[in-house]
Formats: sequence, C-alpha cells, structure tokens
Amino acid sequence: MKAIKIKMKRNCGDSRNVQDIDSIYIDAANTYWKKSEVYDYLQKFPKTITVNIAPYPYLIPAMSIQGEKYVRSAANGTSKDNLLMLPRE
Repeated sequence: MKAIKIKMKRNCGDSRNVQDIDSIYIDAANTYWKKSEVYDYLQKFPKTITVNIAPYPYLIPAMSIQGEKYVRSAANGTSKDNLLMLPRE
C-alpha cells in the first residue's frame, strides 16, 4: 500500500510538522484514513505502507509527548520527512 496525498489540520496548510497531518490517502483503500487509524493499522501490520515518493520509505507509528498518535516516514537521506512532500488537499 502507498500513501499518495495528505490533508493537514485546519490552519496548518503550510506546516512542516508531521503531527499537523489530519489524514492520509491510502491507495489500496481508495480513501483518506485519519492519522490515528494509520497508526493503529501499522501497530498490527508494520512495514505495509510506503510513501509514494522515492526512496519510498515505510510509514512508522509514533506518539507525541501529549499522547497523540501520528505517523512519519522512516528516516533516510532527505532533508525533511517524505510524508510532508506528498501533495496536499
């Protein structure tokens, strides 16, 4: 499965923080999933969703210090998280 595009939280359209993502469009599901749903899915099925931008890193679940579930892409040689490079709606 691939993450194709993202929706940001209200008033966070230009944010460069993955915690400000509201939902992620997953190609196999043909719909947006809330970031907490993606987090829960990846807890059960790790390394099953990649970002649709080279080098196609896996999404990994993460937890903020406030206890908010979110996801980010696995670290690689890029300067920012690949997930934030996806088109935004």
